[in-house]
Amino acid sequence: MIAVRALSKNFITDRGRVDVLKEIDLDIRAGERIAVVGASGAGKTTLMHLLGGLDRPSSGSVLFAEKNIFNYSAQELDAFRNRSIGFVFQFHQLLPEFSALENVMMPALIGRSPAKQAEAKASEILTAVGLGHRLDHKPGQLSGGEQQRVAIARSLCMEPKVLLFDEPTSGIDFEMTKEIYRLLKEFHSSGKSLTTNLQ
Repeated sequence: MIAVRALSKNFITDRGRVDVLKEIDLDIRAGERIAVVGASGAGKTTLMHLLGGLDRPSSGSVLFAEKNIFNYSAQELDAFRNRSIGFVFQFHQLLPEFSALENVMMPALIGRSPAKQAEAKASEILTAVGLGHRLDHKPGQLSGGEQQRVAIARSLCMEPKVLLFDEPTSGIDFEMTKEIYRLLKEFHSSGKSLTTNLQ
């Protein structure tokens, strides 16, 4: 499903060039589950951002169904990400002024789904992650674990082909960590490709 070829990323600093990733080759097949493990600063998050098209490489390519996503225009890449990639960040990145339901609906609304359809889908997914009773709560009214479950629900709203999780249990207690990994395992069993950055 995803073929990474000679993927490199560097940054220019006051001290010169910093090579974060050097000519990475990677194949991710449909339904495969991959964990990216390494020390802090090793480039795990950078790799995740490149896989999801959130950043552009210095060189190399990420091919999704044999198409290099970095050949897309900015508008095409936005549409591709919204339709095909589910992303959960280390920090949930929920919009504080919107309810849990509205946050989860957002990708569907951006993708121009009818509002009623988006609302029904978001409600269904939030119920599946145990938050059916929290639909109208804003992020500030939810615990850290609940916020992360909303973020997971949002990542699933468009039924993406690939789910990318960047340290999805950072700052969450042990019991909630177990619950989130149970959810990830359940979602993976549905046939999604799952790539997780583990600290």
